[in-house]
Amino acid sequence: MPVLPRLEGSTFDADIRDRHLFYDYAAHDANGNPERWRYEMWFYNEDRIVYAIHGGPMAGRKNFQTATYQCIRPGELWQVNWLEETGTICSLVYDIPNRRITTLLGFSKGHWTQNEAAHGDKRNPADLSRWRELAKIGTSQADRVLLSEQAEILEDFRGAGDLEPIDMSWPTL
Repeated sequence: MPVLPRLEGSTFDADIRDRHLFYDYAAHDANGNPERWRYEMWFYNEDRIVYAIHGGPMAGRKNFQTATYQCIRPGELWQVNWLEETGTICSLVYDIPNRRITTLLGFSKGHWTQNEAAHGDKRNPADLSRWRELAKIGTSQADRVLLSEQAEILEDFRGAGDLEPIDMSWPTL
């Protein structure tokens, strides 16, 4: 998947390549009580993202995915989009100077209503198979839960941190 605009002459390397973020969403639990949903995102290279979810209903999920990167404003704003095996559509905007993440997630019905089944690690074949089954739940592709959230970036560094590197030959959607 290409970096848009093309990688040549872009600020991709300086802005986002190999960048690793920890960020918290200020969300609410099922009873309306405030809680923090901690996410960890590694912008692995121009084709992949690697992430782990540490808080909220999707806590315990580790994944990597093919992603598209789109520069909105060099040195300031990047959009990253991907599709997951669960059928969930993800769009993230990384606001570099304001240390903010803004997302729109289109959760498949199965992923949202059976979120514990969406936990696990994509490297585990049983987890990956279960995730693919979640995408089949619902009456149509329009049967989704949309979630728009903003998060505050807590840590920003380069490299893997505690996330495991991936092999580029591993299949993704």
